[in-house]
Amino acid sequence: MQTQATYDYQVVRQFAIMTVVWGIVGMLVGVIIAAQLVWPDLNIHEYLHFGRLRPLHTNAVIFAFGGCALMATSFYVVQRTCHTSLFLPRLASFVFWGWQLVIVLAAITLPLGYTSGKEYAELEWPIDILIAVVWVSYAVVFFGTLVKRKTPHIYVANWFYGAFILTVAVLHIVNSAEVPFSMMKSYSAYAGVQDAMIQWWYGHNAVGFFLTAGFLGMMYYFVPKQAGRPVYSYRLSVVHFWALIFTYMWAGPHHLHYTALPDWAQSVGMVFSLVLLAPSWGGMINGIMTMSGAWDKLRTDPILKFLVTSLSFYGMSTFEGPMMSIKTVNALSHYTDWTIGHVHSGALGWVGMVSIGAIYYLLPRLYGKTEMYSTRLITLHFWIATIGIVLYISSMWIAGVMQGMMWRDMNVDGTLKWAFIEVVKETYPYWIVRFLGGLLYLGGMFIMFYNMVRTIAGQKAVNAPVLAPAAAH
Repeated sequence: MQTQATYDYQVVRQFAIMTVVWGIVGMLVGVIIAAQLVWPDLNIHEYLHFGRLRPLHTNAVIFAFGGCALMATSFYVVQRTCHTSLFLPRLASFVFWGWQLVIVLAAITLPLGYTSGKEYAELEWPIDILIAVVWVSYAVVFFGTLVKRKTPHIYVANWFYGAFILTVAVLHIVNSAEVPFSMMKSYSAYAGVQDAMIQWWYGHNAVGFFLTAGFLGMMYYFVPKQAGRPVYSYRLSVVHFWALIFTYMWAGPHHLHYTALPDWAQSVGMVFSLVLLAPSWGGMINGIMTMSGAWDKLRTDPILKFLVTSLSFYGMSTFEGPMMSIKTVNALSHYTDWTIGHVHSGALGWVGMVSIGAIYYLLPRLYGKTEMYSTRLITLHFWIATIGIVLYISSMWIAGVMQGMMWRDMNVDGTLKWAFIEVVKETYPYWIVRFLGGLLYLGGMFIMFYNMVRTIAGQKAVNAPVLAPAAAH
């Protein structure tokens, strides 16, 4: 008797659990460095001071928490929508363990001060090579699964996941080109303004593809599934995809306004950033309108609360980003906490909430259950996280505008009115509010961890049978 084929959920389970674990680790480091700004005495050791922990925080939240969420959901979605099990499951297992090794090496080397000094690309050359090997393996598994699909159609979520995987590979390999000097030190293959341009081509597209396209793939699967409604407009999703991936590529120079970068390149970055508002809001509107006829579910479904609220933050932060790319606005906002507020409205509000909603959806299904251990705890998590985000980003917005205004305030004789330390002193209360907001968001992750442990405790891992192409996903 032939046994029925099943989806390969083992690697999905591993990545889903580590998403929560690394979320706690990365956000805990974020709360610590927020506290160090409020209480400088917490900079207790050279390996644990703000300058060493800040890149650890960004790498842990983006690549450990965000990366595990993307890999968990992409491996789940590609199987379910293609009606086939994973291509080369052993290679998928290598992707999991290789990615965990990358994260652990980052957690060791960054506090020790081994860094290339590039934003979001601080890891040194041996780890960069490991990342490239793991990422190419990830691409082989994902696209191999697409090739062996049992359906003629490739669902739109897989287009976004695929674009994210391909583009991040190119971004990482090109930007990380470096000349090794020793085992843990290298120098960029580029120099001067070219190095800056390539770094922010990478840096902004890490936002555009790792933190946007990949998570839009997540949105296009989990919002319709949790709402029980089809995507509002499949045509809009296709237009949204092509417009987004074309436009995002050119927006990087807006990070280099008023620098040695040629003025025309700065202007190109600004124009494409403004154009980017249209496809970004196209995706947000498509996600929100998918809720048509299902809005009543928000009253009782906290997972849907996470997913819909994430779309609201996506819409807000993708309006704010193009606005901040305008040169006259950037003159005020650059180097201020407004930028920190903008980044975290996207990171905590969009990336964090859509990831949390997706993982809450996945966990019970991976262990043969219909729902999480406690729906009330999910609701509690939602409200604590939402209040934390609002405190965080509103304090940073106010602080940033205040900083920008004070730094350009002049005396009658043309000298600066405020010393830098006076601006720091005025910012201090907002840093306290930011710390409290981050602490609340971190508290929500601990609630999620408890809920996860109670959900899977004593449960047997379950691999669902592969559905026939005509069946529901």
